[in-house]
Amino acid sequence: MQEQSYDLKVLEVLTPKQIPQVQVIARLYFKGRCYLINMKAGLRDLVTERMQILIKNALTNATSHPELAERQASLAKRLSTKYRVRMPYELRMNFCKKCKKFIVPGFTARIRLGRSTVKSIRITCGFCNHTYRKIIKNKIPKVNDL
Repeated sequence: MQEQSYDLKVLEVLTPKQIPQVQVIARLYFKGRCYLINMKAGLRDLVTERMQILIKNALTNATSHPELAERQASLAKRLSTKYRVRMPYELRMNFCKKCKKFIVPGFTARIRLGRSTVKSIRITCGFCNHTYRKIIKNKIPKVNDL
């Protein structure tokens, strides 16, 4: 089968025989007289991978080049908002919930264990001093006495 290149934005003239072939390649939806391609289907994995690379580089550059790390983190955040892809939890936890700045554990944020009956981690932002908690769930299975 010969590969055909299609315009990624609008597919105006397609014969009925070509439409099922294209629907396998990309998700199409009908709007008026033409088919439009859902760009999110192909780009989600690419954008998520790029965000992970940017945050990983920002974490390594945080101590030596804090301005570069902040820029890389803001680029990752802009990618998620531009393409409307939700940032994974592992990447989201590196941003302050109040001031939305990039925080690095141990460098721009203070991490402490909670001392109450509920097991938790307290994270304090170094920029705005906002403290928030992450609850640690006990995953120890209970053994029945026989």
